[in-house]
Amino acid sequence: MVTNKSENTETVREETVSDSGNGNGKSNSARVSTGRQERRRHEKRGAIDGIRIAPLLCDEGADPFAGSDWETRKASITDDKGNTIFANENVEAPHNWSMLATNIVASKYFFGGKHTKVQEHSVRQLVHRVARTIADWGWNDGYFASEKDADTFYRELASVCVHQYGAFNSPVWFNVGLHQVYGLTSANLSSYHWDSDSGAVKQSADSYRHPQASACFIQAVDDTMEDIMRLASTEAMLFKYGSGTGTDLSSLRSSREKLSGGGTPSGPLSFMRVFDQVAAVVKSGGKTRRAAKMQSLKVEHPDIVDFITCKMDEEKKAWALIDAGYDGSFGGEAYSSVMFQNANLSVRVSDSFMQAVDADAEWSTRAVTTGKHTENFKARELMRRIAESTHVCGDPGLQYDTTINRWHT
Repeated sequence: MVTNKSENTETVREETVSDSGNGNGKSNSARVSTGRQERRRHEKRGAIDGIRIAPLLCDEGADPFAGSDWETRKASITDDKGNTIFANENVEAPHNWSMLATNIVASKYFFGGKHTKVQEHSVRQLVHRVARTIADWGWNDGYFASEKDADTFYRELASVCVHQYGAFNSPVWFNVGLHQVYGLTSANLSSYHWDSDSGAVKQSADSYRHPQASACFIQAVDDTMEDIMRLASTEAMLFKYGSGTGTDLSSLRSSREKLSGGGTPSGPLSFMRVFDQVAAVVKSGGKTRRAAKMQSLKVEHPDIVDFITCKMDEEKKAWALIDAGYDGSFGGEAYSSVMFQNANLSVRVSDSFMQAVDADAEWSTRAVTTGKHTENFKARELMRRIAESTHVCGDPGLQYDTTINRWHT
């Protein structure tokens, strides 16, 4: 029996998770500790009537986990040499779940380890933690017409997850409910949240109370050393809690331009090496999952040729290391020794560039700081380089900048 408590001035909440791993346990009626206090605040502001939820997948008042046959399995993951890199002998999962799904959930999404106070071992616990918290948030924020509707939503959402009709992104499984269900806290100050009382975004004093639940973050960067380093720090914290991040680096001046003091800029590729190493050392969600990162550069940037070929050049270095006897497996010495392995790269192409390719015309790159012409290329030659690099190592991809912006603006 695992019991977790959290207190505030109004209530003491007790959450019970049964020994069988039933995350439902006695907790269907449990609420986050500030739930009713929050609900009253919304009622004072004249909240809308709220939505009503009709049961579809789970009968009213029923246990959403009771409709599945449950079994205890051994979850195990091996590398390409057959060495075991993860094993858990006591994983409870629905009988009809595949071993692949079981291995992923057990190795990536269950919270806790051998020496932690809370250690999840059942899909019931994981699904309950997430579904209960989201339903309670909806009730607290005035989305539901009644508490009964909130509980119905909980059962429906839990059924969707258990029967694999849908699934959340990784940060939701990593983070949501750790405070609300288990009472865990984190002193990390990297998260921000919307404060309904002040009507403003505030920094959270507890990243478990206000968890990071978005899968992808798009970040801008200014052409200053301070902001470039700020981006590296922000990316590290986003990776820590399981999210991915992407940045267009076209705002950074090229290595072919000048600094205000007369020196030569490092250019985007030099800073990409820094970002790549940050992604390499910070495991996503604190687990063995690799960080997810994307970088793009506009096709008119003066460093575009270096950007197009950088990952191909590193791939060929890895081949040389493999030929010399270094381990070429995923995570082996060969690929761990070369750069840009932790990012997906894309060239942002415009309609004018694609038209130049079609017409076999010239293409000009332009300085970031002045907009002046820097160099001419044959547009088809640039496209050929993109195709060759992608054939060798899968990057860069193409991002149709003009079309995307036309569609969404």
